[in-house]
Amino acid sequence: MPTDVIMPQMGESIFEGTITKWLKKPGDKVQRDEPLFEISTDKVDAEIPAPASGVLQEIKVAEGNTVQVNTIVGTISADGESAAPAKTSAPAPQTPSVSEKKEPPKPSAPSVSAHPEVETHDEDVRSSPLVRKIARENNVDLAQVTGTGIGGRITKQDITAYIEKGSSAAPAAPAPASPAPPAPVSRPRPPAAPAVIPGDLVPMSQMRKIIAQRMIESRRTSAHVHCMFEVDLTRIVNLRNQLKQAFEQRNGARLTFMPFFVRAAIIALQQFPIVNASLEGENIRYHRHMNAGIAVALDWGLIVPVLKNADELNFLGLQRGISDLGERARTKKLMPQDVEGSTFTITNPGQFGAVFGLPIINQPNSAIMGVGGITKQPMVITDKEGNDSIAIRSVVHLTLGYDHRLIDGAVADQFMALVKKTLENWSEEVG
Repeated sequence: MPTDVIMPQMGESIFEGTITKWLKKPGDKVQRDEPLFEISTDKVDAEIPAPASGVLQEIKVAEGNTVQVNTIVGTISADGESAAPAKTSAPAPQTPSVSEKKEPPKPSAPSVSAHPEVETHDEDVRSSPLVRKIARENNVDLAQVTGTGIGGRITKQDITAYIEKGSSAAPAAPAPASPAPPAPVSRPRPPAAPAVIPGDLVPMSQMRKIIAQRMIESRRTSAHVHCMFEVDLTRIVNLRNQLKQAFEQRNGARLTFMPFFVRAAIIALQQFPIVNASLEGENIRYHRHMNAGIAVALDWGLIVPVLKNADELNFLGLQRGISDLGERARTKKLMPQDVEGSTFTITNPGQFGAVFGLPIINQPNSAIMGVGGITKQPMVITDKEGNDSIAIRSVVHLTLGYDHRLIDGAVADQFMALVKKTLENWSEEVG
């Protein structure tokens, strides 16, 4: 008897979900707990595992549709025999919906006869809609592209690099001498263009809608003010360089900079609890624990998983918790409770090269700390005798965005001064 595949309830307050991608086609074999389809809710994006082993017999709800929880979205047959008749009937309603969704980009390459085959095959490859769009417009079979993202996911950089490599080779066959030189100059630019093509009207994803709504709400709610501090991170950079290999071998976890920033923030929050507080009407809620929201940039948006009771964790616990949340965010394994309850947020625009950022507060927090890029700069160093000298130091710019309704400028500056002092004079065991 076939097993029903249902839209799961991803939390008490979630009543519907949008199917963003089927990872299997009707007729494909599936194993129990193997990722079957991806959904998007107002809390998280997640991969939903198959409830049983067998063959995907039918897809009842196509990609892009939103349905109530507990709705049957597909069926899995227990053996191949029962799936055989469904294999011919199930694609009939499904194929038109896929082709209708992908019809607008087709005019860009109407003369490519292999285009439909590449498009169908690309659905089996772990990639974002943008990557698949670039592949279609450049007639690239994604099965030939090596993905460097989590779980082998093909990123925009992967597809762009593949096209750039192939651009010089493609014209080499008909004319090896003359067309080859201009190719590297003229061809690398088009892959970046599909992100914004004049005339295209692309619906916002569910995650993008939620991000847009919450950012506007935060700007309307909080009286945003920012302060920025320059921090000499040389001591920590040297410590990490010395310990990172042994740390990974001993603990099975990479040693990153984020737990240093989280730990410094915890120490400062204990001294200035108003920064860890939130407004409830005309009252102030002083939170008992520090729940650290760690912003994670994804190929398809931004999410802030929460490290609960971070103030009770040692350094190794912070590192493991941060790595776990980041990994589960990128592989769509987060649950709704993983993104709820933050009291203070840390975001890291510096990983992309930003010197600093002016982040928007993650409601209902009263503050958010932005971490800029770590760069080497000349600095004036004053020794204990008061003598000045110039030295090359590793420097980071930290920004605190805070709600001026709760936090005064003097308190914000004192908070950041303590963060700075903790980082510049780091003395805790790393583990």
